[in-house]
Amino acid sequence: MIPESFIQELLNRVDIVDVVDKNVPLKKAGANYSACCPFHNEKSPSFTVSPTKQFYHCFGCGAHGTAIGFLMEYQGLSFVEAVHELAKMVGMIVPQETRDISKPAQKVVPGLLETLQQAANYYKGELKKSPRAIDYLKGRGLSGQVAARFQIGYAPQGWQNLQGVFDHYDSEVLQTAGLVVENEQGRRYDRFRDRIMFPIHDQKGQVIGFGGRVIDPEDTPKYYNSPETPLFQKGHELYGLFLARRAIRDAGRALVVEGYMDVVALAQYGIEYAVAALGTATTPYHITKLMRQTDEIVFCFDGDAAGRNAAWRAAMNALPALTDGLQLRFLFLPSEHDPDSYVREFGKEAFEAAMKTALPLSQYVIQNLSSDNPLQSQEDKVRFLNEAEPILKQIQAPRLALLLRKRIAELSGISLDEMRSMVRLPDLNQRPQRSAPRQSRTTVSLHRRFALMLLMQASLAREEDMQWIQGDGDDDLMVRMTMEVALLNPQSNPAALLHQLEKHLDDRLLREIQRELHLLDETLDFGLEFEGARKQLRDIYTQRRQSRLLDSIKEKSLSQLTEEERALLKSMNTRTGG
Repeated sequence: MIPESFIQELLNRVDIVDVVDKNVPLKKAGANYSACCPFHNEKSPSFTVSPTKQFYHCFGCGAHGTAIGFLMEYQGLSFVEAVHELAKMVGMIVPQETRDISKPAQKVVPGLLETLQQAANYYKGELKKSPRAIDYLKGRGLSGQVAARFQIGYAPQGWQNLQGVFDHYDSEVLQTAGLVVENEQGRRYDRFRDRIMFPIHDQKGQVIGFGGRVIDPEDTPKYYNSPETPLFQKGHELYGLFLARRAIRDAGRALVVEGYMDVVALAQYGIEYAVAALGTATTPYHITKLMRQTDEIVFCFDGDAAGRNAAWRAAMNALPALTDGLQLRFLFLPSEHDPDSYVREFGKEAFEAAMKTALPLSQYVIQNLSSDNPLQSQEDKVRFLNEAEPILKQIQAPRLALLLRKRIAELSGISLDEMRSMVRLPDLNQRPQRSAPRQSRTTVSLHRRFALMLLMQASLAREEDMQWIQGDGDDDLMVRMTMEVALLNPQSNPAALLHQLEKHLDDRLLREIQRELHLLDETLDFGLEFEGARKQLRDIYTQRRQSRLLDSIKEKSLSQLTEEERALLKSMNTRTGG
């Protein structure tokens, strides 16, 4: 493990402008630097780098991060590799945390990430010992190099193999990580047994879960995923995305397939921009993640009924995330093939040629709606409109929505105005406007503004303020954690402080904070702004506490009151003249 103190020092010493400029030439643009975004295709620069705040942000695709995050996204490095690369740039040596050998060893239960990585290492080692598993992978046409790249392993037969791997087999962390199952009698056993193991990585390259595939075709289920854990949510993650990011940007497209073996087999044949959903239909979260990498997403499904049903679910789930300029296309292979078998039989060129025939989303939607509808009678057209209505309501991209409405009206034999009178659809002229580059002060909440000022100038933090920052809401947690991080790192820059906050705040909140921080006017007097926000916040927290005390006073007799409650009651009587 790399000590957190080292990462903080590294982020304070490195200059993100130098890091980005070595990979993407930057131009000075006022106080910041700009370029065309390296993470999506664009003609006008919307990618900016702030030397003051030490992070990058793209207003087009939403990509953002620190110097570490940039190297991970742009060069496809793992978190540890990116840290080592930056350390070399500034002449620092990366240390490793070690135990003080003068103290007795303790049986320490590792965290989820460490546990999952230890399991991944075990499965990789077991693959080398299993001729049966190796023969299976060779039979599927996979080389040792590809297996190593995807860190493929093998979970051997047996019920409690992990007991020999972990000293804490009875610990809660193994169950939380999804590695063991506990039956009704309280007996534990390994979740994955006699399966080829595919580690699932997050955006930092850290193992957050596993997918296991059977070797024996008679065994079921064919694929078996880790359960949802604090680290792993199936609807948010895509198998292979961490490794595919660079290839997706180079190819200008992402290919979404159904299984792990499809992703790995395609990579074996040089199609390295494929990813897979994890035992669930494609979700808006998946689409949003891929949109940060490319403007073109191709879904590839088997041509059988199950594949077509999966494609329709993916299309429907993608509708809310659509934006104008994003191309979603759908490829259906012959019913006897999946991507794995197709690329092995016909090769890369044939597969990519087939991709060019993929149906655009609009064409696919209309084709599917009219597949069993001849659109001959008036009743046919009414049914067509009824089935199209919920689809049209979900599309938020104005241009695509308008063109699709016109086409559906045309097929129904009515005008667009007539369709509007029959079908209740959102007004495309009342779409929310995109945020301006300079953010108004009034659009940021008081809690958020207080936190932003601390991130810009950590030395403003005061120990005594921790006494009045109370509450269990998201805003309360954000203020409290930002204050704690600032107190511990008073000289750190915003990027280093945000890295510290990653451990305490959820991804959505962090993205919002980083975006608002990037939009923050750097000419502000941060000290003055902080004091104003501090006074208002303190008043709010004081009033909140007094309200709680008053509620408590109402339920008690005078003799039961605490000193604080007595003081509050006395001050109220003084103010009212009682």
